[in-house]
Amino acid sequence: MKVLIKNGRVIDPANNIDAVQDILIEDGRISQLTAGIDAKDAEVIDASGFLVTPGLIDIHTHLRDPGLEYKEDIISGTRAAAAGGVTSLACMPNTSPVNDTLAVTKYIIDKAREEGSANVFPIACISKGMQGETLAEMGELKAAGCVGFSDDGRPVTSGELMRRAFEYADTFDAPIISHAEDLSLVGDGVMNDGPVATELGLKGIPWVAEDAATAREIMLAEFTGGRLHMCHVSTKGSIDLVRQAKARGVRVTCEVAPHHFTLTDEAVRGYNTNAKMNPPLRSQADVDAVRAGLADGTVDAIATDHAPHHYDEKNVEFAIAMNGIIGLESMLPLTLKLVDSGVIDLNRAISLMTNQPAKIIDIERGTLSVGAIADIAVIDPQLEWIYAAEDLHSKSKNTPFIDWKMRGAAVKTLLAGKVVYTR
Repeated sequence: MKVLIKNGRVIDPANNIDAVQDILIEDGRISQLTAGIDAKDAEVIDASGFLVTPGLIDIHTHLRDPGLEYKEDIISGTRAAAAGGVTSLACMPNTSPVNDTLAVTKYIIDKAREEGSANVFPIACISKGMQGETLAEMGELKAAGCVGFSDDGRPVTSGELMRRAFEYADTFDAPIISHAEDLSLVGDGVMNDGPVATELGLKGIPWVAEDAATAREIMLAEFTGGRLHMCHVSTKGSIDLVRQAKARGVRVTCEVAPHHFTLTDEAVRGYNTNAKMNPPLRSQADVDAVRAGLADGTVDAIATDHAPHHYDEKNVEFAIAMNGIIGLESMLPLTLKLVDSGVIDLNRAISLMTNQPAKIIDIERGTLSVGAIADIAVIDPQLEWIYAAEDLHSKSKNTPFIDWKMRGAAVKTLLAGKVVYTR
């Protein structure tokens, strides 16, 4: 089957392409990319006035499958991804059971292949059972298809275990993906430590809880020579630590989430549990630092930390509400808002959601090169729409962005040349 995407503004940062061109897809792969393609017997998609980019890639999601399907599953999560223009995602291992065995890895890969609307690349546990005591069988999990290792949701408190994880993962050049948090400094904190927490009478989480843990991870990566990827960086200090480490040649990358470059802890006012997450929403100074890191290249990827929860898990007192928000369907417009605000340019924005995250987890996606798998997003950057709960494809609706006016959306998403979503 042939598909011809005509007259779109093709943006492919991996190949430094930004031009009005056509894309011909044959047998699920890109066969031509140039202007003026005329192909008989091809299904034509008119992309005039639209952006045509590689399918977006989200390297930090929680699909809750297996075991927690009442919040989300692979089917609903990948539908939400496709609606957001996301064609590839990496899912964290804190399912039930956790992904520390070949059986769970195989289940995720097989279900996504058979029933998903996006590619799913599992991330396996660093430690067995995510207990932080002994290493998981990292070699066989990598061979089975896992793209990295993380105990995300929990920090690995043992420096010795983390050292061994770096050394072992380095034998097959896999990234250690760190959730940086010093639990002794977090204590009973439930939001960012600052004036808002004081006014609301809520216990705060100080910035040093993240920064101290970030510093340890960077030092371990520097000591072992291993690959480190920092999850959901949210503080000025952690951005500075990553920037300095890169200047020294440490093999470190980092991601930031849209909520951390869009909102401050002011969003918690009213005890809004949909603004409760980990790491928490921070101060304006932290938001400004995250944006500066996006602009100067310190930040390597934008990732959602898509964390669905049932309504009943958020409709409780703030202190006991679950952490996390959904994000697959809001990543694109919130990132385009950075472009509209002049924080980054459009090519940088697309790169942060395509070729750069692909490089972090070593997947052959994120490009429109001839011969590449035709995972493609067709985006209307000017489309204005309301982020309404009833229109979301995720099972869960836990997000502070409900009823926000958004601009920019995927109007078609193609997975290996097949249209999996049309707006």
